Amino acid sequence: MPAAKKSRKSARNTPARGGKWERDLGRNSANHEPLSPVTFLARAAAVWPRKPAIVHGSISRNWAQTHQRCRRLASALARAGVRRGDTVALFAPNIPAAYECAFGVPMAGAVLNAMNIRLDPETIAFQIDHGETKLIFVDTEFSPVVGQALAKARRKPVVVDIADPEGPGGKRLAKTEYEDFLAGGDPDFMPLKIRDEWDALALNYTSGTTGNPKGVVYHHRGAYLNAVGNTMVWDLGHHPVYLWTLPMFHCNGWCFPWTIAAMAGTNVCLRRVEAAAIFDAIRTRSVTHMCGAPIVMNMLINAPEAMRQDPAHVVEIMTAAAPPPAAVIEKMERMGFHITHVYGLTEVYGPSVVCEWNDEWDALAPAESAALKARQGVRYPVLEGLMVADAKTLKPVPSDGATMGEVFMRGNIVMKGYFKNAEATGKAFKGGWFHTGDLGVMHPNGYVELKDRSKDIIISGGENISTIEVESALYRHPAILEVAVVARADEKWGETPCAFVTLKDGASATAEEIIAFARTHLAHYKIPRTVVFGPLPKTSTGKIQKFVLRERTKAL
Repeated sequence: MPAAKKSRKSARNTPARGGKWERDLGRNSANHEPLSPVTFLARAAAVWPRKPAIVHGSISRNWAQTHQRCRRLASALARAGVRRGDTVALFAPNIPAAYECAFGVPMAGAVLNAMNIRLDPETIAFQIDHGETKLIFVDTEFSPVVGQALAKARRKPVVVDIADPEGPGGKRLAKTEYEDFLAGGDPDFMPLKIRDEWDALALNYTSGTTGNPKGVVYHHRGAYLNAVGNTMVWDLGHHPVYLWTLPMFHCNGWCFPWTIAAMAGTNVCLRRVEAAAIFDAIRTRSVTHMCGAPIVMNMLINAPEAMRQDPAHVVEIMTAAAPPPAAVIEKMERMGFHITHVYGLTEVYGPSVVCEWNDEWDALAPAESAALKARQGVRYPVLEGLMVADAKTLKPVPSDGATMGEVFMRGNIVMKGYFKNAEATGKAFKGGWFHTGDLGVMHPNGYVELKDRSKDIIISGGENISTIEVESALYRHPAILEVAVVARADEKWGETPCAFVTLKDGASATAEEIIAFARTHLAHYKIPRTVVFGPLPKTSTGKIQKFVLRERTKAL
C-alpha cells in the first residue's frame, strides 16, 4: 500500500506532456472553441442586424434576415435527411441562394460542393458520384445540363430548384423550389457544432484539364483563417460594399462569403459578369470592392466609350488567376481603380500570397509601379511557409530574381487533401510542402514572381522562355485585347513560342506587325515565330486553357 500511495503522489507531481504550463490548464468549453467561418454570420446579425447584407435586383435583405434564412436552410436540410458529413451540391451563379448555402449547408453539418456552372453533363455526373452528393440545388437556367447529368449519374440525389426572379427561368427538375424548401425550415434552428476545426467544410473540384478533376477538401480552420487573411491584406474596414464579379463557386469565392460577413458588408449579387452591369453597380450601389481575374479588368478597359464610366470614387479590385500584365494594371489605375494583386490555387483556399505595397514605391513612374504590382508577392499573414525551391531537392533557390524554381507553400490554409485520391495527395505534399506546380523566381526583397506553370514553360534551344514574360510584352500592343503564348514543336529548336491573339473590336494587325513589335521588347529567342488570330478558350474563372491551344499548334 505505501508503494501505491507514493506512485499516486508521483503522478500528481509529474507535469503532463508539455511541461508545467499544462498542469491543471486543460482545454475546456470556456477557453477553446474550434474555428469555423460560419460563426461570423451570427455576430453580424447580432451587432448589425439592420445593415444591408444582400442586394440582388429588387431583393434587399439585412443581416438579421440573412441569418434567419440560413438557419431555416440548415433546418430544412436536416429535415430532408441530410446528416453530418453528407455532401450538398450547388449549381447556381452569384445569387442570394448561393451565398446562403455558404452558411446554411455547414450549419447542418454538411459539406458544400459549389459546382462550376460551365461544366458539361459528364463532368457534373462525375462530381455527383465521386462527391457522394446527397442533395443538389439547381438554378433553373441550368436545368437542361444538370438534367442530362442526373440521367448519367449513378447516384440520385434529392433535387431542389432555384427560381431566381432575376434569372431567365427554365424547366423545373423537382417538385420543391428553394423558397418553399426554406419555408419548411425552423428559423430558430440551432446549427450543428463542428466536432473539430479539421472537419470538412467544402469540396471544390480542380479544372481537370487531363482526366477527371480532383476533389479539394477544405476544413473549417483553413476557411476561417483565410477569410480573416482577406481582411488583413485588403484593409477592408467595416461595411464594405462588395460586388460579386468573382464566382462564388470558385474556391468558395476565395472565402469572401465569410469575409464579408465578418465585416458586416453588403453583398451585391451579379448574375452575369458584364461590363455594363459592373459599371452600373459601381454607380448605383456605391461598390467599394470587387474581385476577379485579369479578364474582368480587360473587359472594363475595353468597354465601349458610351458604356464606360470611370468611378466617381476609388474602387478596390483584388485580382488573381493568370498573372495580370503590367499594362492592364496601369490602364485600370488610370481609370480610377486601385489594384491589389494576389496569387493562390484551389488547394490553398484561393488567394494566399499578396503583392504587399511599399510606400517608397509611390514615387515610381506608372509603368514601373505596375511592373512591381504584377509580381505575386509575399505570403498571407495566415500562411506559414512560402518558398521557391528546386522541385526535387526542395532546396530554396537564390533570391536573385533570376534563378527559377517551383513555388511551395505550407500551413493552415493548405487543403486537407484530394478526396478519395491518396496517391495525388501524397504527391502534392511530398517533403512536407505543398507543390504548386508553378515556376517562379524569388527577388532579393523576398517577393515571389511567377514565370510559368511547370507544364507551360517553353524550352527553345536549351533556353527557358517564360510565356508570361512574352504575353506581358505583347499586351502593350495597342491592337491586342487578349494573348496567350504556348510552345509549338520545332525541328531545329525543339520548341518555339506561338502566340494566340484576340484583337480589339475595330482594330487590325498582321502577324508580321506583332512579331516586329515583339522584337522591340524581347530578346530574339523569346519572339513568337507564329501568330494565330481568334478567340481564346477559357475556363469559367477566366483562365485561358493553354492545353487546348497546345493541341491546336499540332495542326499548324
